[in-house]
Amino acid sequence: MNTETKVCQNCKAQFAIEPEDFDFYKKIDVPPPTWCPECRLLRRILWRNEKNFYKRSDSLTGQMIFSLYPEHAPIKVYDYDYWWSDKWDPMEYGRDYDFSKSFFEQLNGLIKDVPFMSRSIIYFVNSDYSMNATALKNCYMVFGGAYSEDSYYSLNISKSKDCFDCAYLTECEVSYEGFFNEKCFRTFFSSHCESSQDVYFSRNCVGVTHCFGCVNLRNKSYYIFNEPYSKENYFAELDRFNRGSAASLEDIRKKVGEFWLRYPVKYLQGRHNTDVSGQYISNSKNVKDSYHISDGENLRYCQSLYINRARDSYDNFRFGDNSELTYESAICGLNTSRLKFCYDCYSNCIDLEYCISCHSSSHLFGCVGLRKKQYCIFNKQYMKEEYEKLVPRIKKHMDELPYIDKGRRTYTYGEFFPPDLSPFAYNETIAPESFPMSKEETLSRGYRWNEKDKNSYDATISAEELPDNIKDVQDNIVDEVIECAHKGRCEDFCVAAFRFVSKELAFYKEHELPLPRLCWRCRDAERLRQRSPMKFWVRSCACAGPKSENGAYDNQAKHQHGEAHCPNEFKTSYAPDRPEIVYCKSCYNSEVA
Repeated sequence: MNTETKVCQNCKAQFAIEPEDFDFYKKIDVPPPTWCPECRLLRRILWRNEKNFYKRSDSLTGQMIFSLYPEHAPIKVYDYDYWWSDKWDPMEYGRDYDFSKSFFEQLNGLIKDVPFMSRSIIYFVNSDYSMNATALKNCYMVFGGAYSEDSYYSLNISKSKDCFDCAYLTECEVSYEGFFNEKCFRTFFSSHCESSQDVYFSRNCVGVTHCFGCVNLRNKSYYIFNEPYSKENYFAELDRFNRGSAASLEDIRKKVGEFWLRYPVKYLQGRHNTDVSGQYISNSKNVKDSYHISDGENLRYCQSLYINRARDSYDNFRFGDNSELTYESAICGLNTSRLKFCYDCYSNCIDLEYCISCHSSSHLFGCVGLRKKQYCIFNKQYMKEEYEKLVPRIKKHMDELPYIDKGRRTYTYGEFFPPDLSPFAYNETIAPESFPMSKEETLSRGYRWNEKDKNSYDATISAEELPDNIKDVQDNIVDEVIECAHKGRCEDFCVAAFRFVSKELAFYKEHELPLPRLCWRCRDAERLRQRSPMKFWVRSCACAGPKSENGAYDNQAKHQHGEAHCPNEFKTSYAPDRPEIVYCKSCYNSEVA
């Protein structure tokens, strides 16, 4: 089949469907998409509240519980433990399919009737204040993590331990303010490093030890700002930086940030790949137009599949963990196969379509909250033969009587859930991180918006009153309520006031780290500003022959294109207006090999 160019029914931009795309759609028996890849991603992440904890009333008891879903969400919510118990039966909400109404209209009714679990968690031990995660032990305020222990205030960490204020780590231990690091030990304020140890304020380093303020180094030891030192002089120089001082830390951050920008970055962050495109991809093969993938194979338009192996899937957002043949789904995985148009379905699920929060089940269509069931439609049990006859009729009916959402977009069979059905408002999800829009623009496009609740905590001490150096901090600081330096006035869901917990304070003291002046939400937001968005632009290599285009970097090696400007173009998530010097793979490898 030839490449076809289509017009996205959401943004009206043109997008291409390639022959290999048609092969995949045929393989899993779905029609080709009517939305472009970017809009399909937006539609899925409108179902992702990543790290907003809410207090809301339990729909059964009326007692206040911690929940992934806010009080105003148009759904019922049961406390996590009760939801998983045998004390209630989601099959009691089963109903016949009504061919006089659209499919999504009926599904929306089921979504509002069947209770949701308060938090999406699996295999937790002493990690009550964490969410959207798998197999955590002794963790606090960890979101999107997996198989990790003794970690605090972190996002999307996997197989890691003793990590504080980190994001996107894999197999790391003892880390603070780490970002997209892999297999690192004792790394602080560093990003995109691999197999490194005792590293501070470094970026894009591999196999290094005892480095400070470095960038693009390979297999080096005792370097400061990319200059070599003897072992004795290295530690003497390190002491001069006064790392335990908050004021000194800010000066170091500024100096390091300026230093990093003088060196090129590769258009795609990631290593150990074969035939991949996108951003933050590692140990993968044949992964295209994807973002934050680890150990992936044969994927396209996928995001945040970093837990074990995901393969043979398109448009799959988050989780994975030994999943295959997944299409247009969000937060699904853990030994799953042939999931289409699903949300929050995991643990040994096979052949599910349009299902929400279904687990250990197979052959379900349009179900909510089922566990260990087979051959159900709208939570009603059918015989195998009845199920196999009715499902094709429903798909045909979806095409004949489509659903029209508030943004006047049309939904037939083959479309993911409309935003109308999501329990979250636009600004309660992660959508604004990659697709920022004002309240007015959001509402004009048919999405919901919810005003942020004002926090009412009474601080006992301001950030300005905290001791500058960690050496001067007393243990009773854990009894204080700290006013965030942003004072609740930023746009980062600032919680305005926060506390330090005992294990956190012990970590700061052990590693001579000054107390942070921002609440955990503001620290998280500032850390994530390093991250490029889940969007891609076509750009040209910034190598202009002997130096970079902006003249900030002098090449250290001869490149294939000689003195001429590099002719290579690529697709990258570094937007054209970002300050980084972005090199193609060939030019970058020439400089850092």
